[in-house]
Amino acid sequence: MARSTPPPFKFLFSHPGHFIACGCGSGLSPFAPGTAGTLFAWLTYPLLRMALPDDNLFVVFLLAGFGLGVLASDITGRHLGVSDHGAIVWDEIVPFWAVLMFMPAGFTLAALGWQLLAFLTFRFFDIVKPFPANWFDSRVKNGFGVMMDDVVAAGYTVFALLLAQQLWNVM
Repeated sequence: MARSTPPPFKFLFSHPGHFIACGCGSGLSPFAPGTAGTLFAWLTYPLLRMALPDDNLFVVFLLAGFGLGVLASDITGRHLGVSDHGAIVWDEIVPFWAVLMFMPAGFTLAALGWQLLAFLTFRFFDIVKPFPANWFDSRVKNGFGVMMDDVVAAGYTVFALLLAQQLWNVM
């Protein structure tokens, strides 16, 4: 199966790992599945934070989500015949939830602006894959590699946006 050809809908329910790795179906988008997965993360983040308002508990949740993502991505990649198939978007979801922890919360214009900037910046770094994201993407062909290139993109995103917030506060 080609990297960009979405699997059939029934694939989503043929194994629990597929449902997770494919981002509850968001990865089946025929257009820009990584962006669809990131959008899914943005839309579900407020609900998760209502359920897990404590930052420490949320970090534990993210770490568990990362570990689950390694397993689910590995299984799904093997079943699709491509280690980092385009339909696998859990690797966008968990790291973007982590990015949103550092952004202003809520639905004010300012908060939504920072969240949108985080969305666009994360997508940029996920697509460009600066080192070491490109190393994980090209050399680590398993669930860990799938998850790690997006963790790196999230790190670049948080760094860039925290720097932007500091510069904004100075001006």
